[in-house]
Amino acid sequence: MPNLHRRHLLASAAAVCLTPLAGTARAQSYPSGPVKVIVPYAPGAATDNLARLLSQALEGPIGASFIVENRGGGGTQIGTKAVASATPDGQTLGFIDTAFVINPGLFGSALPYDTRRDFAPVSLMATAPLVLIAHSSVGVKDLKAFIELAKAQPGRLAYGSAGVGSAPHLAGEQLRRAAGIDINHAAYRGGSTVLNDLIGGHIQCGFTTVPTMVEHIRAGTVVALAVTAKSAQLPQLPTFAELGLPAVDTTPLFGMIAPARTPAAVLQKLSQAASGAVQSGPLRARLSELGFLPVGSSAEAFKARIDSEIAKWTEVIKAGNIKPA
Repeated sequence: MPNLHRRHLLASAAAVCLTPLAGTARAQSYPSGPVKVIVPYAPGAATDNLARLLSQALEGPIGASFIVENRGGGGTQIGTKAVASATPDGQTLGFIDTAFVINPGLFGSALPYDTRRDFAPVSLMATAPLVLIAHSSVGVKDLKAFIELAKAQPGRLAYGSAGVGSAPHLAGEQLRRAAGIDINHAAYRGGSTVLNDLIGGHIQCGFTTVPTMVEHIRAGTVVALAVTAKSAQLPQLPTFAELGLPAVDTTPLFGMIAPARTPAAVLQKLSQAASGAVQSGPLRARLSELGFLPVGSSAEAFKARIDSEIAKWTEVIKAGNIKPA
């Protein structure tokens, strides 16, 4: 018995020693070929463009070609489900945005995957401030005047968004609750139509990313009232927090995920490569130039952000009694 016990202890010790070596070997052998990055949008969307920028930046550090595959539809659920169902070997990844953390609160158990259980976060690439704009014909120059008008004429102002549960929709819901105003939500099918109607004055206001409307803001067609986070493109524009409404903080996020059960060593290799690419060099400069806020987080920090965002949006959706269209 003593000999058997001793052999068992030796075998256990050997297994413990070999585990890190196995993880290192797995990371060194990864990848085994081209890496596919699934984007749950059609080509040309902001999320798609960012996915392509990060994929290109990862090719050198990872040592493989990255191929972006667009699987739009279903409110991002089709492409996201494809990531959840992929073999967890790091050869198939996903690139997501704020819909990823909004959908659990909006669809609940109707989602064809579990957002927390079925994915492994890799890195938060960037965030993007939203700006509240009003058409010049509304006649307001700042957020205070906008709120005063909304209170004086309840229900007169309508703000547009790309659809129910979109980030601009929920930003408007945050503003409605925080400021105690009655503004109507006009849900469109797609962002470009919203922006065209905003520029044309067919709707009075809306939230959008800064780069999308910065030229129209500078031209005076629309007036920028406040941003959800500081923007290098509109450095003088105050944030909602600075104006006393910190609850209006919708800041879309963009990041990379993998299927759950992807080997830890592979995730670490991907996360380090992604964070390194975003935190330094030409990719960081390019993101800033486009109006995004570069992040390049660790996998652990991205997971924590995902958890906190899901909790926040679930509360906003529940409080507003918001239902999928």
